Amino acid sequence: MPELPEMENYKRNLNQLLQNKMITDVIINREKSVNVTPIVFIGAVRGTTIQAVERRAKHLLFRLSNNKVLLLHLMLGGWMYYSEEKDKPKRTVQVQLSFGEKHLYFIGLRLGYLHLYTEQEVEQELADLGPEPLAASFTEAQFLTYIEKKRGMLKLKLVDQHFLSGIGNCYSDEICYDARLLPDRKLEDLSSDELSALYTSIRTVLPEATEIGGYMEHPLYVGDTKTGAFNDKCRVYDCEGQPCQRCGNKIVKTEISSKKTFFCPVCQH
Repeated sequence: MPELPEMENYKRNLNQLLQNKMITDVIINREKSVNVTPIVFIGAVRGTTIQAVERRAKHLLFRLSNNKVLLLHLMLGGWMYYSEEKDKPKRTVQVQLSFGEKHLYFIGLRLGYLHLYTEQEVEQELADLGPEPLAASFTEAQFLTYIEKKRGMLKLKLVDQHFLSGIGNCYSDEICYDARLLPDRKLEDLSSDELSALYTSIRTVLPEATEIGGYMEHPLYVGDTKTGAFNDKCRVYDCEGQPCQRCGNKIVKTEISSKKTFFCPVCQH
């Protein structure tokens, strides 16, 4: 499932590709991917322009010129591709937004969705999200105050969108590895130095992965060589049996509350 770095990478690219462009047509092949009838959706979206693309947690917000918002969550298996018809992927497209000769294809939205909301409605939808871990206002001092009364297993808290928004299975493991903490540690048992290390790792791993392009398997457009480049940079995630880059011992895979989890049993403590 795409996480904060993947969605941030999408956001940056889509702003360059789509900002101030008019949506000339809309095709909905799967009605369950939208939250209103296709007639209402198409009537509200066609003819508007994309004013900006924003990110909240694992969501993208397409802000339209009529003050409506398209809220995207790709969930598991969802991805996007922007191209002319001749370069369209040979995959089932659930929703298509057209911009003249080019189209934004939403693929794999069997669990994901593209919902139409007013600005007030979208704020209500996202109201229960936890703090954005990369927000400039989310300082280490604020993090330490925020986490002081939190309880629970580190891995499970990191992937909890009510706790911090945008982190999922991959980056929870990468953050724990960077901080040298075992993912089954309890928040309440971490020392002040370990909590500081956790904060530093969050603020290190997520921007690094974003700049590299995240771990998406599919490019966003023809010639896109950046999207997915972090796939080969993961230090523990999906690296079971490979040598740890720090100590050389084998990376281990386990499950924590049915979530696959990767770590080094030697240099994570």
